[in-house]
Amino acid sequence: MEKHRSEFSMEKMCQTLEVSRSGYYKWILGKEAVNSYQKRRDALLARITFIFHDHFGRYGSPKITETLVREGWTVSERLVGSLMKANGLRSCVSKKFRVNTTDSNHDSPIAPNLLNQNFQTTAPNKVWGTDITYIPCREGRLYLASVLDLYTRKIVGWQLGDRMTKELVLAALDQAYVTQQPPEGLVHHSDRGSQYASEDYRERLETYKMKASMSRKGNCYDNACIESFHSVLKKEFVYCTKFWTKAQAQQDMFEYIELFYNRKRIHGSLGYVSPDRFEELYYKSVS
Repeated sequence: MEKHRSEFSMEKMCQTLEVSRSGYYKWILGKEAVNSYQKRRDALLARITFIFHDHFGRYGSPKITETLVREGWTVSERLVGSLMKANGLRSCVSKKFRVNTTDSNHDSPIAPNLLNQNFQTTAPNKVWGTDITYIPCREGRLYLASVLDLYTRKIVGWQLGDRMTKELVLAALDQAYVTQQPPEGLVHHSDRGSQYASEDYRERLETYKMKASMSRKGNCYDNACIESFHSVLKKEFVYCTKFWTKAQAQQDMFEYIELFYNRKRIHGSLGYVSPDRFEELYYKSVS
């Protein structure tokens, strides 16, 4: 009937084939609905695929769903997850590997734990968390010293080097200070590592008029925010990348931290905006 509508009248075809006109039109509407549904599903999959690859395979269904909703799609996380699974779009998965980067066996002074696991703060540049993590490289071991702002979750300073020295953590701190120009009284929290407890580091904190704070011995939860960042770094980037040379590691680390993590990657605890955007929104609200 559909093929011969231009040749015969609808009434005559319905009488001859013993089909009701209402039944025929119901079938037509159902067919159009199916086609419309499939077109939407195809467009949705295309957009999911683009977002997945645009974020280097680092987004799972929750972040992709949030991105789609912000773009105007009406879609559930369950549907997004189902389409991703059916089409082999699987985000990076963390591997278990840990190298101890804390040397707390020293006689240097230990600062009090000013945070006591209270990670809530009211503005940027009031509390920073710092730590060192191991980065595997075919050319030799590397270590990343990071400084994170607890309010914006932004990496405000970082340094990659082949030794866990006080110079490594000082370079990350100096970069953070020059970039952010924080006010006096900022709380600087770290573990009890010898690098952070060294005389040179303590003097630098005094020069910058920062308050030193340190975790309790062997308690990683006291420095949970920076530990969380390093976990994300490993899961999304380090374990998905082969660093053949230290020069490559330096360039790739710059692109991940400065171009992706700080500027582009949406953060659940920040209302699904990037750290840079969250910082920008704060300063707009108080200006």
